[in-house]
Amino acid sequence: MSVTQPMPAEAWQEMVEGNGRFVSGAPRHPRQDVERRSSLAGGQRPRAALFGCADSRLAAEIIFDQGLGDLFVVRNAGQVISDSVVGSLEYAVAVLEVPLIVVLGHDACGAVGAAIESTQLDAPPLPAHIWRQIAPIVPAARRVLRRNGSGSTISPEEVGREHLRDTVGELLHSSELISDAVANGRLAIVGANYRLAEGMAVPDLIVGLTGEDN
Repeated sequence: MSVTQPMPAEAWQEMVEGNGRFVSGAPRHPRQDVERRSSLAGGQRPRAALFGCADSRLAAEIIFDQGLGDLFVVRNAGQVISDSVVGSLEYAVAVLEVPLIVVLGHDACGAVGAAIESTQLDAPPLPAHIWRQIAPIVPAARRVLRRNGSGSTISPEEVGREHLRDTVGELLHSSELISDAVANGRLAIVGANYRLAEGMAVPDLIVGLTGEDN
């Protein structure tokens, strides 16, 4: 499937514009017709990869107003890095040649809430598989607790932002393929938080876009 991929900044701008249309209530629902479906039968060439929380309110193609074949989407509860996630994103970068990875968290995240709850002395035990899923979020909750003081109330939004940055850092640390692609300028990573009520994806961490790393 011969399609020229956009540059990382162009791919991110397309995501921003699509999310803007969704927020304003004027989505175009592009590339969702029979012709598009037929054209993709022989292969895919997504313009970005998205790794996000599995929350049912984070339907990636809807909130970024994208169509069939536009996004390579990987999701799990709490957007927690794992071997399967890294392998899937490496496939998107190495084989599908996506120029952009968006890591998407959100407010009112159940996995973040469970991680915060687990820091309490009287926290009830969780089923083993759920605990293993949220365990990587717990360090973010503990750092926020230490910063704010043990008697303070932990802000889920603050923990979510902390965990989002951890996730991007762990992705770069876990994958030489991905970190090399960023260093070579052919891939950017944007960590963003989705606001459920407004429908807006707000960038929190940008890596690999010229002049915008922070």
